[in-house]
Amino acid sequence: MPNERLRAVMVSGGWTHAALASAVDVDPKSVERWVNLGRTPRRPTALKAAETLGEDVHALWPQLRQAKAARAVSPELVVLYDQRADLPVSVFVDLLSQARQQIDVLVYAAVFLHEAYPRLNELLRGKAEAGCVVRIAVGDADSVNVQQRGREERFGHGIESRCRLALMHYGPLAGVPGIELRTHGTALYSSLYRADDQVLVNAHVWGVNAYRAPVWHLRRTGTGGMFDTYAESFDAVWETARPVEG
Repeated sequence: MPNERLRAVMVSGGWTHAALASAVDVDPKSVERWVNLGRTPRRPTALKAAETLGEDVHALWPQLRQAKAARAVSPELVVLYDQRADLPVSVFVDLLSQARQQIDVLVYAAVFLHEAYPRLNELLRGKAEAGCVVRIAVGDADSVNVQQRGREERFGHGIESRCRLALMHYGPLAGVPGIELRTHGTALYSSLYRADDQVLVNAHVWGVNAYRAPVWHLRRTGTGGMFDTYAESFDAVWETARPVEG
C-alpha cells in the first residue's frame, strides 16, 4: 500500500521523485516504490532521506523501529547486506581509502576488487607511503583447504586459479615498504577487509560462492566486541601465513 505520510511530506515540501532521488543518491524508481508501493529503503538510505526531508525516520518508515531494536544487540553493526553482490566496489574502496593507520585484507582470492578497481595497488601504495601498515593474506592455491572450498562451492579448479590470479594482482606490492603480502592455507570462514576501526566481513556459507553470502559492516565502539573478534582472527591466520618475497 502507498506510503501516504511520505507522499504528503514530499508534496508539502515541493519534492519530486527525481529531486529526492538525486539528494539521497538513488534511482528515481526507488523513490517511486517508496511512495506508491510502500517499500522501505535500507536503513542508511532511509536516514539520509528523512534528514533531507526534515522528518523523523520512524514517522516515515515505522518498520525501521524493529531494525533499530535489532541493531541495539550489537552497537558495532553499521549495516548488514544480504549478499556481497549488493555492494558496489566503491564501498570497499571508500573504506580502504579512509584508513590512516592499518589495512588488513584476508581472502582466498577476491579478484573482483582488482577487476573492478584496477588502481587498487596504487591506493595501497599511497596508504603505505603515508604511514599506514598494510597486511594482505591471500589463499595458497596448493593448500588442501582451498581445494576443498572449490569442491564445496562446485567451483572445480576455479578457486585455485583465482587464488593464483589474486597473487599475481598483489604480487607487485611484495617488498614495498609498509606492505606485507602472505599466503595462507586456513579453512577460511570469513573474508575480512579492515581499515583502522572498521571492517567489512564477508561470511562464507557452505556450498555458496562468496558473492552470494552476507556482508556485515562493523565499527569498533570499545574493546571485546565483534570487531575485536574478527581482528584477533585475522592475527591468528596471519601468524600461520607464509610471506611472499618481493
